[in-house]
Amino acid sequence: MSLTRDVTRAAAQMGDRAFRSVLLRGVGATLLVLGASYGAILLLLDRAIPEELNLPWIGPVTWIDDLASFATVPAFLLASVFLMIPVASFAISFLLDDVTDAVEARHYAHLPPAPRLGLLASAGDALGFLGVLLLGNAAALIAYLLLPPAAPLIFLSLNGYLLGREYFQLIAARRLGREGAARMRRRHAVRIWIAGVVMALPLLVPVANLLVPVLGAATFTHLYHRLPKPPAPSGRTSPDRAG
Repeated sequence: MSLTRDVTRAAAQMGDRAFRSVLLRGVGATLLVLGASYGAILLLLDRAIPEELNLPWIGPVTWIDDLASFATVPAFLLASVFLMIPVASFAISFLLDDVTDAVEARHYAHLPPAPRLGLLASAGDALGFLGVLLLGNAAALIAYLLLPPAAPLIFLSLNGYLLGREYFQLIAARRLGREGAARMRRRHAVRIWIAGVVMALPLLVPVANLLVPVLGAATFTHLYHRLPKPPAPSGRTSPDRAG
């Protein structure tokens, strides 16, 4: 069973009720966060820029604040292109268990249910995921400017690594714990990176990129179950082999 099969099986389940619910809630939360961010920026500009300025040789000017508000529209639209996926991934990180449970219920029903993370643990993982994506892509902007022809390759390589690392870690930790998941991730680093690159490809396509968090979670669930598991510590039975 190959990575192509993992992606195909994940895509075939996108119409599931659980998948649709997570996608709608994730996109809704994303738009809400972006809208609230834009509102906060407008509020700060309104507080920072006076309604009237006295300019030398011109006199009182009352349109500076309006100009600044209009200028924020294209600037924020451009910024949202880069922010959409990190914010969507952050929102859907809270709902990742729903996607993984739906995949396992259909394809791995012989396994016992995986324990769910608590709210605080989910929030910590989601914030960590958001921070890694934002910092990684912010640092990559320098490489994009220095090497414009290589920008698409850098984008795919970097985001493939970040998506693969974070999604696989979150999914594997459900059954192996954080340490076990990290061991398994290091053991299969190249395969996970390649899967991440495949998931990063839709990031280049507007609208389709919003499917990446859900499709990625489902794909990496299949990949996790397909790869050999590390031996359980202290001779304990792996939860994937129990029952």
